[in-house]
Amino acid sequence: MSKEHISGPPIISKLGDDEDFVELVELFVSELPDRVESMRKAVEENDLDTLKRLAHQLKGAAGGYGFPTITDNARDLEQNSQATEDLASIRRQVEELADMCQRARAN
Repeated sequence: MSKEHISGPPIISKLGDDEDFVELVELFVSELPDRVESMRKAVEENDLDTLKRLAHQLKGAAGGYGFPTITDNARDLEQNSQATEDLASIRRQVEELADMCQRARAN
């Protein structure tokens, strides 16, 4: 169920211009595919507790690395994975977040 295409412009870290942080941001970006795959697996296994935890972790990390739009979407996913059992809706949110993560760039 992975998306092969990127559906929008790059999402650039707000810290990408800071040479002290760019390497750390690049490392964070390189780890995003694994985070997304873990979220997809949690949805497929109907493991909403794990999905909520993963979304919570991404919410905090993305904010710390200068990606407020990813933070906002991860927060929404975290809340929805707790408030609803509509897997189709949650799956769509995971895929939207996955697309955003594919577009994330340090600079």
